[in-house]
Amino acid sequence: MATENEKTRALKETEMSCCCSVSRASEEQLIHHAVREPKIMQESRDHSHMIYLEGGSYFMGTNSKEGFPSDGEGPVRKVTVDPFYIDACTVTNAQFAQFIEATGYITEAERFGWSFVFYSFVPKKVAHASHAVRGTPWWLAVEGAYWKCPEGLGSSIEERLAHPVIHVSWNDAMAYCRWAGKRLPTEAEWEFAARGGLEQKRYPWGDELTPGGEHRCNIWQGEFPKTNTLEDGYAGTAPARSFLPNGFGLYNVSGNVWEWCSDWFSRSIHRRGGRQNPRGAENGTSRVVRGGSYLCHHSYCNRYRVAARSANTPDSSTGNMGFRCAADA
Repeated sequence: MATENEKTRALKETEMSCCCSVSRASEEQLIHHAVREPKIMQESRDHSHMIYLEGGSYFMGTNSKEGFPSDGEGPVRKVTVDPFYIDACTVTNAQFAQFIEATGYITEAERFGWSFVFYSFVPKKVAHASHAVRGTPWWLAVEGAYWKCPEGLGSSIEERLAHPVIHVSWNDAMAYCRWAGKRLPTEAEWEFAARGGLEQKRYPWGDELTPGGEHRCNIWQGEFPKTNTLEDGYAGTAPARSFLPNGFGLYNVSGNVWEWCSDWFSRSIHRRGGRQNPRGAENGTSRVVRGGSYLCHHSYCNRYRVAARSANTPDSSTGNMGFRCAADA
């Protein structure tokens, strides 16, 4: 568990990439604790419940002015991905609980002893005892927050078993994938799947955020970060199978929770990298996250667009980051 000085230093070294993503500074002495490795299942892998995508070529990224060029969203380039499988939904609390029960795995949030929680979800007494992130005070480092206690000690996932698991780091997600005989999608695969067969549309369903006045994703409505009008029905996470799926059958690829990808993050690799099954930079300090979250708002962080991208350190965990799995065809 992190000491008070170590946690304070990690917070001071935090680098914000957007309003609804926050990073934990890597502390080598904290993350290399002895922990039982998850068991690797020996039986044959059954991907029949996953979505099979034939792959193909598509135009990745965007040149739109509403994007974030500093994130490396553009230029638009034609890339090709091979056939692969991908989950229709993000991994749920119920699924992650099965993994923990089978392996005894201890997540990084548990080993650090704290994780990032949005301030309005935290009781005042806990909030006063928690450190706020410099420059983004709506993020609190809450003692005892992890996947099973999302808002800290006393909170529970009992009523959220069908919701995406949160407070999982990239390393945690990789451990789950190894146990399940799957992997994380590459960024190119993720965007191919998220577009659902549409070409250069802003969202998985088209260019209009709320066609016919209908909400299609779980994001922030109102004035961020003070007032959420909850017009889409949710303050925090929504069940993993919410709203209408995209053309390929994927749910919640816009909003709800950020999703880890396998790639190291780079703002420029796509300008010089390959176009056939691109896999990002060879190394780096942060991994790609895609899709935005329930905290995204057009006034601050409209990264719930399909082409939007962000990053986080592999040991980071927050109350709005999860993942979905992919597998080779």
